[in-house]
Amino acid sequence: MEKRFYFSFLVIICFNLIFSACSNSDDDGDVNDNSEQITQVENTVESGTWRITNFIDSGENETSDFTGYNFSFNSDGSLVATNGTDTLTGTWSVTDDSSGSDDDIDFNIFFPVPDTNDFEDLNDDWDIISYTSTRIELIDISGGNGGTDNLTFEKN
Repeated sequence: MEKRFYFSFLVIICFNLIFSACSNSDDDGDVNDNSEQITQVENTVESGTWRITNFIDSGENETSDFTGYNFSFNSDGSLVATNGTDTLTGTWSVTDDSSGSDDDIDFNIFFPVPDTNDFEDLNDDWDIISYTSTRIELIDISGGNGGTDNLTFEKN
């Protein structure tokens, strides 16, 4: 009787170990680690200056609000926009967003400006659609009104 108890106990422990090991892995076997892609994006945008070539804010083309501005994404996290006369300084970062059903990375932009300033429209945690060494395309779908914003930077 005692042998059967220990054997049953051992079998239960083995099953628990197997099931807990399976539940901690992804179904597709991929590891949710975006650190390499984050580093690539950071290195790309830190190189040179950029301009906005497309900005659609909830269906409205507002690209012209940023005509003449060059953007520098600095390695210290500062973001400088200048048109030769006006200079605005904000912050930027690229972060891992594994909070939702998708496992993407966010391109975060923040300028400390009033709501009435055009640069306030850029303040968001943008999702990256695509990026190359000379172009980065971003999108944001508003949780409140469901509007879609698109933002494209191209290297000068």
